[in-house]
This record gives sequence, C-alpha cells and structure tokens, in this order.
Amino acid sequence: MIWTVYLSGEIHTDWRAALAEATAARDLPVRFTAPVTDHAASDDCGVAILGAEPDKFWHDHKGAQVNAIRTRTLIGQADVVVVRFGEKYKQWNAAFDAGYAAALGKPLIVLHGPEHAHALKEVDAAALAVAERPEQVAAILDYVIAGRLAPA
Repeated sequence: MIWTVYLSGEIHTDWRAALAEATAARDLPVRFTAPVTDHAASDDCGVAILGAEPDKFWHDHKGAQVNAIRTRTLIGQADVVVVRFGEKYKQWNAAFDAGYAAALGKPLIVLHGPEHAHALKEVDAAALAVAERPEQVAAILDYVIAGRLAPA
C-alpha cells in the first residue's frame, strides 16, 4: 500500500521538502499531497478564474472557496494529515485544516515548536501525535507504516 499524507500549514519554510527527504531516506511508500503553496496563486485564484472583485473580502472569499475544493478533496483522500504551524505567522487555515481532518476521523500529526504549545493546546489534543521536527514525523510514519522503531 502507498500511504497518502496530506501536508497542511505554513508555506514559508522548507519543512515539506525536509519531510519528503526524511521519508525517502527511510524508503517509505508515501505519496504527499498539499494545498497550493504559491502564496500569490492561492490568494488570487478565485478572481483570476472567476473575475475581479472590488471588495477585498469577496476577493479573498472567492479564493478561499476555490482552494477549499482542493483542500477538502485531498484531506478526504489522505491516510494521514500533517499540519505544520510555523513561527512567523498565525496559520488560521492550518488550524481549520486540523479541525476538518479531526472531524473526518483522519489520523492527525501536528508539527510545531514548543513556543506554540499553549496556543495550540486544543489542536494538539485532537492530534494523535505532536512533533517539533519533520524528522520526527518521518519516524512516526516509519513506525506506523513499516513497524520499524527507528528514532528521528
């Protein structure tokens, strides 16, 4: 079986690439999916496809709805959902994705630094694992997929 792992969350660091490298090094049968990580494309997809909006609220609303088609579909198809919260910005969309995955009963791994432990306590409580580094997520996947207990 090839496991599908949806990678939600911040787009300002290379955590997705680091996780892909770590899982490849462990030779895991994993396929990653993710939202569109091109920030400008994600923000403007609705108006670029469906037409301009003079009000920023409706501009963002159109984009959020178009992006939700991808997000809901890929989270629904995922075997595991990983949600990364970064240091620089508050990722409200990531919190929503975590809640959506939890509501669907998807196994959820949350990834963030210790500085966010208090702010994300409810999200962390819904997760089956909370990690601080992509390598730890790879070790979790190694254990659940291959049954190998190899530290991060």
